[in-house]
Parts: sequence; C-alpha cells; structure tokens
Amino acid sequence: MELYIHIPFCIRKCAYCDFLSAPADQDTIAQYMDALKKQLVRQAASFQKEKIDTVFIGGGTPTVLLIDQISTLLETVQTNYAFAKNVEFTVEANPGTITAGKARALAEGGVNRVSLGLQSASEQELRLLGRIHTYDDFLRSYGLVREAGIRNVNVDLMSALPGQTIASYEKTLHQVLSLHPEHISAYSLIIEEGTPFYEQYREDEKLRDAGEEPRLLPGEECERAMYELTGALLSDYGYERYEISNYAKKGHECRHNIGYWTGEEYLGVGLGASSYIEGTRFCNTSDLREYLEEDFAPREAQKLSKNDRMAEFFYLGLRMTAGVSKAEFVRRFGLGAEAVYGDVLKDLVTKELLEDTGTHYRLTPFGRDVSNQVLYRFL
Repeated sequence: MELYIHIPFCIRKCAYCDFLSAPADQDTIAQYMDALKKQLVRQAASFQKEKIDTVFIGGGTPTVLLIDQISTLLETVQTNYAFAKNVEFTVEANPGTITAGKARALAEGGVNRVSLGLQSASEQELRLLGRIHTYDDFLRSYGLVREAGIRNVNVDLMSALPGQTIASYEKTLHQVLSLHPEHISAYSLIIEEGTPFYEQYREDEKLRDAGEEPRLLPGEECERAMYELTGALLSDYGYERYEISNYAKKGHECRHNIGYWTGEEYLGVGLGASSYIEGTRFCNTSDLREYLEEDFAPREAQKLSKNDRMAEFFYLGLRMTAGVSKAEFVRRFGLGAEAVYGDVLKDLVTKELLEDTGTHYRLTPFGRDVSNQVLYRFL
C-alpha cells in the first residue's frame, strides 16, 4: 500500500499552480499539523495489517515546516505504520526552504528520497513562474540534501514556458545533469484554469491547440522538440524514460508514482488528499476550516465498477514506457484486453499509435506525441 500525506502550505503561490496549496501563518500551520497527526493516528488503526511500501509527503511545500514539526510528523508516521523492508520514503522540497537542520531532520526521520522543485535554471524563467528561489538557492538546497546522506534525489523541470527557447531549456538540462541526480521529472507546462497563467496565456494556448503559432508560448513544434531533446539527452547520460515525463537511473524509478499508474491501493491523509481502497475512491475535505475542526469524514466516495477499473488500468498504464501487461490485465479482470477493447486496440495499432509487443500494449513514439488523444479512447 502507498501512503500520501499532504502539506498544503507554501511561501508564495506560483503563477501556474492549481494544486491545493496557499501561504499561511505559523499559528494556522501549527493547528494543521496537530489535526494531521490525529488523522494519521486514527487512519493507522484501520491498516494495522498493511505494510506501507511507499510514503510520499507532498504539497504545497512540506519543507516550509519548522524542524520540530518535520521531526514530529516523521516520528508519527514511523510509530503508527508498519513499513515494508525496503520502503521508499519521499518528501517534496522547494529550494530556498531547506536548511541544514531540516535536511538532517528528514534523513534522521527515515526519509530516503527528496524531490526538489527546480523547474528551470534560468533566473528569468524562474521569476516568470513566480518561484521564490534562484538557481543558486537550488544548488545550496541540493548540496544540503546530499550532505545529510540522502542518496536518492529527483529534480523537477518544466518546458514549453513562455519565452523559453530550445537553447535555454537545453542549458537547464545540462546544468542539472552535471549534478547527476538519480531521477528527473520533466513536464511540459499546462495552462490550468483558475491560475494567473490562465488569464495571461489562455488565448495563446488556444492558438497552439489549434495548430497555429502562439504569440508568447513556444509553438507546438518547439514544444515537441523540447520533449525529444529531453529523451535523447537524458538517455546519453544513462537515464531511462520509464513514464511519459519521468526518467531515472537504473533502480531509481519512483515506486510511489508507479503504484498510482498501475492501480495499487493508496491512502491519502491531509487536506484534500485522495484515497483508493478496495475499489473505492474517496477524498478528505478541501475546506481548511473543516479540517482544523478534525472533520476527517470521507468525501465523494465512488465505488468503481469493473469497467471503470479496466479503463483506468489502460488509461494510466499506457503512461508507462513498458505499457500495459496483457497477462496482468487477465489476472486482475479475468478476461483478455482484446475481449474488452478489441476494436479500439486494433484501430490504434493500425494508426501506429499503439504497439502490440506480444506481451504488452504500449505507446509508439508517435502515440506519445498525441498521448492524450490515445488515452481518452479508454475512458
């Protein structure tokens, strides 16, 4: 089972971000951490027989917490949950919020993987994104994490940013690769409704989606060139693409995310966190006031039908480079994928969007370029 813990606080909301996060004062954060501890303890009582394979503390920015808050949180998790022998324990961190003391607290609390949100090595691009840090801040944070003894580090990067060029993006890639992190997540910017970026760039995105040349965002061909550059350059440095936007050195794939993509059960604790247990999906309240009042009742519970689960198995599984296992489909659902999606699979293979390897269905390079169109065929 996977465990996700949400810390919904950050120093400043980024201009592109639509996650459940916001700045808060120290009193509010302290109240939240008290409520979070209580929910963690209560939930643990229902999962005494479960071994936790992965823990992921995300946000927001978990490293805005004070050192004692970090230590208490990690101690609560360690005390109340049973871990698998080789548990993967990840904490997201924002450059500029890590100190030597916080890095030590993470390592001493059992964290063995840190995900650093760099996004870009260009100071201009960082300012445009609304990030609070500089590239030098990132380098200091990266060094502190390494000095604390954490040997599995991910770096988040973004491409297709307003005004970004292939040359500036390539420079960012080279600067990050010189540090030899174990994992790199490289995402193309999505303009999300409700964000400042949506107000600034929605018309540009419409032009790009229509195949026309946008005024401020990189065009479709430039965006594709950045994606192809990422794969080629990272491959040269020994990284394997194991998912559409994720690359890892051998043995350092993010097991927590793989669990999501392959339909493993997960428990979400904290404001707005989602869970998937015994075929039912539900979430916590997204209202901070309700959460601080210790209202932990599940919201939006949905029992997934067999058809829902099969569709998600394909929709999420095709994000993986290896694709969807035919044998695993049969094991989970009792019938072959062709019996359910025969016409869709045949059409996608004919159009060279999917490849049938004999054991798996997986996206072709062309299919990855238009992956959303392919994945939606299974919903």
